[in-house]
Amino acid sequence: MHIHNISKQNSILNTFISEIRNTDIQKDSMRFRRNIERIGEILGYEMSKALNYKPSTIKTPLGTCNINLPENNIVLCSILRAGVPLHNGLLNYFDTAENAFISAYRHHKNDPESFEIIVEYLACPNLDNKTLILADPMLATGQSMIATFEALKPFGTPKEIHLVSVIGAQKGINFVEKNLNSNIHLWIAAIDKELNEKGYIVPGLGDAGDLAFGEKLQH
Repeated sequence: MHIHNISKQNSILNTFISEIRNTDIQKDSMRFRRNIERIGEILGYEMSKALNYKPSTIKTPLGTCNINLPENNIVLCSILRAGVPLHNGLLNYFDTAENAFISAYRHHKNDPESFEIIVEYLACPNLDNKTLILADPMLATGQSMIATFEALKPFGTPKEIHLVSVIGAQKGINFVEKNLNSNIHLWIAAIDKELNEKGYIVPGLGDAGDLAFGEKLQH
């Protein structure tokens, strides 16, 4: 897997990452959602450099202009519900993309420190020979990403796959890398070293879905 850690170079991305982590600023759910969206835009821009382009001629009011334009047929798939703001940020840049949505959540049985990933809802177009962008803001254990990838297999075989995350744990990244083929690209805004005993990223930022849309009842 090709890992693109955008935080390795200083940029305005640092500001947005600091704000979604900050316990005072993240109390403003609207700002939290907007920051995730802006991070999605930055990751989308960086990812666009790896797409395929073809020469095109554009007619202007005063003549013609030659320019290279992307030729990828993109399907943007996000994991609900935390993935919605990230999806919107990517869609701001890939506005002609087809869209897919999937629900994946942690189901705790008797032990609060162990869980399985449950996939219930999935809406997806045909993926054959297309560019799949799979977006999940928090790449913690990596299990949600793999479960989603498996659930998408009946919809076709993408020509190329890009994973997009805001914050990931090294352990989760290693798990995804072990279970997916080497040609897949991961675009990520920050990588943290640890997971706690409940499988949350440390220092991370907390529960991205709750911060974006409010706390949920556990089941």
